[in-house]
Amino acid sequence: MQSSVRHFGGSGPAGRPAPGTGVGRKGLKNDALGMISSVVIGVASTAPAYSLAATLGLIVAAVGLQAPIVTMLSFVPMLLIAYAFRELNASNADCGTTFTWATRAFGPRTGWMGGWGIVVANVIVMASLAEIAGTYSFRLVGLDSLAEDRLWTTVAGIVWIAVMTTVCYVGIEFSAAVQRWLLCVEVAMLALFAVAALVRVYTDPPPTAIHVSASWFNPFEVSSAKALTSGLLAGVFIYWGWDTAVSINEETVDSTRIPGRAAVLSTVLLLVMYALVATSAQAFAGAGRSGIGLGNPDHSDDVFSGLGDAVFGSHGTGFVLSSLLILMVLTSALASTQTTILPLARTVFSMAVHKAVPARFARVHRRFLTPTWSTVGMGAVSIAFLVLLTTFSGNVLADSIDSVGLAITFQYGLTGFACVWYHRRVLTRSTEDLVFKGVLPGLGGLIMLGLFLYAALVYADPGYGATSVDLPLVGPTGGVTVVGLGALLLGLLLMPVVTRGHTVALKLQRSMLPRGLPPHTALDSASRYLPADSGSGIGGDWYDVIPLSGARAGLVVGDVLGHGMRAAATMGRLRTGVRVLARLDLTPDELLSRLDDLFEQTAQERKAGHGPGHRRPRPDRTLGVACLYAVYDPVSGNCTLARAGEPVLAVVEPHTGVVDCPRLPPGPPLGVVGVPYQSTELQLPPGSLVALCTGGLLQSAGDRDAGLAQLSQVLADDRRPLEELCDRAVATLLPGPVDEDATLLVARTRLLDRNQFTQWELPPDPAAVAGIRTAVSKQLGDWGLDDLAFTSELIVSELVTNAIRYVGGPVQVRLIRDRNLICEVSDTGHTTPNLRHAASDDEGGRGLFIIAQMTHHWGTRYTTTGKTIWTEQDLAPTDGQAL
Repeated sequence: MQSSVRHFGGSGPAGRPAPGTGVGRKGLKNDALGMISSVVIGVASTAPAYSLAATLGLIVAAVGLQAPIVTMLSFVPMLLIAYAFRELNASNADCGTTFTWATRAFGPRTGWMGGWGIVVANVIVMASLAEIAGTYSFRLVGLDSLAEDRLWTTVAGIVWIAVMTTVCYVGIEFSAAVQRWLLCVEVAMLALFAVAALVRVYTDPPPTAIHVSASWFNPFEVSSAKALTSGLLAGVFIYWGWDTAVSINEETVDSTRIPGRAAVLSTVLLLVMYALVATSAQAFAGAGRSGIGLGNPDHSDDVFSGLGDAVFGSHGTGFVLSSLLILMVLTSALASTQTTILPLARTVFSMAVHKAVPARFARVHRRFLTPTWSTVGMGAVSIAFLVLLTTFSGNVLADSIDSVGLAITFQYGLTGFACVWYHRRVLTRSTEDLVFKGVLPGLGGLIMLGLFLYAALVYADPGYGATSVDLPLVGPTGGVTVVGLGALLLGLLLMPVVTRGHTVALKLQRSMLPRGLPPHTALDSASRYLPADSGSGIGGDWYDVIPLSGARAGLVVGDVLGHGMRAAATMGRLRTGVRVLARLDLTPDELLSRLDDLFEQTAQERKAGHGPGHRRPRPDRTLGVACLYAVYDPVSGNCTLARAGEPVLAVVEPHTGVVDCPRLPPGPPLGVVGVPYQSTELQLPPGSLVALCTGGLLQSAGDRDAGLAQLSQVLADDRRPLEELCDRAVATLLPGPVDEDATLLVARTRLLDRNQFTQWELPPDPAAVAGIRTAVSKQLGDWGLDDLAFTSELIVSELVTNAIRYVGGPVQVRLIRDRNLICEVSDTGHTTPNLRHAASDDEGGRGLFIIAQMTHHWGTRYTTTGKTIWTEQDLAPTDGQAL
């Protein structure tokens, strides 16, 4: 029987290492931002003024007077994706956003590409925004000649990136305060511009003025579907950036709710702002291709450059307002530069915590509680990118900026699909879940996928953009597509190099777990194991089903507390130790005592290996081991258990579905001094359901009792197939992320049929040997195992004779016909016989040697009344198959 294993892919001193993952456990400053600050950052990240200045002309060129409605329709896919962000954040408030969510939905490789998409988009946009900020800085002070000089605009851009990186480094609260002032200037000027333009249209209209018409808001008035798609493609990107409100979730009050709400509210506010400004600008300037017309290709990259003087005038107050309009675009670019650093740094920070990039990027400043390496590092990367492309070619920089749409649609589309798949188990729970976790994010993902494919085709036209590349087998291709797709493909090449060490560690950990559970006569079993997706992503949970003598089965779950390679290695050693000790037929309490000795010995050896002159090892985060070991006997229905730590046991009565969580004798975790371990016995009717799990399975519940109640509710429907019960338990108790390893092992017990075993009670009389030989021969004949009669008679004769001769007292013989033939001889002695090679002149000592040669396995186990010597003989293949 195969067990389904679900794997998710997994910190780092200015800075201390991030101590872990989950809300408030990465070391970032908790509860630093509220709803207003989150909305401000979400809106400012889109750079509304700059986005409109750089995009509105392109939309008008594509759809004409329908630009306002196209601007509004572009809001729809962003709203759908905003709902995906809201739902995913509610389930898992992680600053890695798309990287973390895609990892947990689709696996570490897809998650890496999601994070890489964020990095690519933000680095390119930050270089563009910095250059725009540099240009407008010179225009603001009247140095238009420097504004046209690429060297000076690049220098100014570098300065602005350094300044904004410093602001983000100093602290999230300071960053939010700066954003509030910058956004106030930006929004106030946009509102003033929109109102002034509309007033002029109806009071003192310029020659280009057009009264607002209802046809502007009718998408069916667009000349063609291609034109509409081109307009939407241009318009959708003016909303990009609101997800910064979610990227700072771990520094926000009520991390699972406020960031998601702020993201949705940000997109709605942007819709209102863009609709108002687009309508007023078009009413004032018209859609003409000359003068101040929005369709003028000379102003397509900055429609506000010619509108300031036209709306406000160029003298007196008008000059001041026109200068403030330039300041508005400057503050917009600066605000967006700063808020672009925030999600970029936090995405890389989260990727480092999860070991997707080098761990040094997970360091946090001790005073400011902000990411250090990731903030400074990403600022430096953006500067390097700006300098490299500016030095290499201004045309390449322009095409790189245009290509950012591919990275944006890739990231957003992946998030939409991740939301659907991540919540697939709860979509049928309610209509609300279906709509907001499934339908809306799914539609958003499909729209983004369509835009990605359409943009790649449009950008591939050699005439599109400033450059083209002659690709082998493809021919001339637009530089925008080459740069955009090439940047994403670069992530595929870097992924195995950057994550190689962690990938090897994960493979090592998973190789230590059973690939499947062995079939067993005593019970049916199924399991689920969910590795922790936090910190290193490597933990120490394990489970096992171990065949034991006498057709018995051993069940075990364990949890090495902590994470990292050491926890995984400890888990591997302990799992091997359990299997070895179990085959010695030790009682559960004795097995745990021996396992505790093994754990202590391993810890002492580790300390002894780091004496003077050796590098001091990292602090051991393995703080103890929880383990539950049970032995089930299908002949008697008896189950003997012992525990170390606090693993969970639940037993379901057959037919009634009553769930009980027996209180086992307490035992300290392995490696922790405490009371001795104790075994306890349960009598299980056939068909009983036994569930063993680690505490990680209950981590999402409010407390242990609530988790046990949820588990009991799932297990109460015990007649369902075990695999289905495991799936339902995981879906119910762990519908989202797992910050701790979680293991579940369920088994349905059986009793051996009375025709499968027989036993005899013998007096301590040598004459009884002949009688038992005859009885064994007859029983094997009844079972159709005559070919094993001779060897079995010899085995029984030797063992019974030794018991009578050296022990005395009553002797019990039992035959069990399972997948092999088991012969057991029990007596009241407590001395284990030793196998030895008798010398040629010895008169005895050959009995056990002969038995060992004639059997497949043999051994001794102790009972409360003495000991049992058992042997196993293989059955013929045809008999085994018949079973």
